[in-house]
Amino acid sequence: MSNVKIAVFVGSLRAASINLQLARALEKLVPANVKFEYVSLGDIPLFNQDLENDMPAPAAKMKQQIVDAQGVLFVTPEHNRSIPAALKNAIDWGSRPWGKNVWLGKSGGVLGTSPSAAGTGLAQQHLRNILAAEGVNVLTTPEVFLQMKEGLIDGQHNITNEDTRKFLQGWVDRYVAWVQQLAK
Repeated sequence: MSNVKIAVFVGSLRAASINLQLARALEKLVPANVKFEYVSLGDIPLFNQDLENDMPAPAAKMKQQIVDAQGVLFVTPEHNRSIPAALKNAIDWGSRPWGKNVWLGKSGGVLGTSPSAAGTGLAQQHLRNILAAEGVNVLTTPEVFLQMKEGLIDGQHNITNEDTRKFLQGWVDRYVAWVQQLAK
């Protein structure tokens, strides 16, 4: 496959998000033919079924980004032992209206980071359950439960710990192969 587009969903809305830092670091690990397109979650209104047939422009734009992508990548924090509301809201919009679920059949990747030693394990499990219900083919292994420590990712989005960089490179390689395999 020549060019691969990945729609990237960062669950945090914070400008200084450590999960955005992780996504930017992962972007530096993908082959030249793979392009990340970041989906803006902050401007998508709360899902309201009354609006699904006359979809707000930000939700419609997000759905088109998913349609245009060969894969979807979720880099998410853990909020109260689950996924952030903005991420769940985006998933809801993408699945509606009935019969127009843009998630169905997409190749997905799930990971995240936290200052906690447990990383974002519970959020990832919840997200995997939701994505399975929407028909996303999520890469199952290896899983990434990354503890963010000061300096792990530098200001240019380089991963400074060689073992962590090698591990994440292996994950990225496996994810890109997964997307390419299922996009055929």
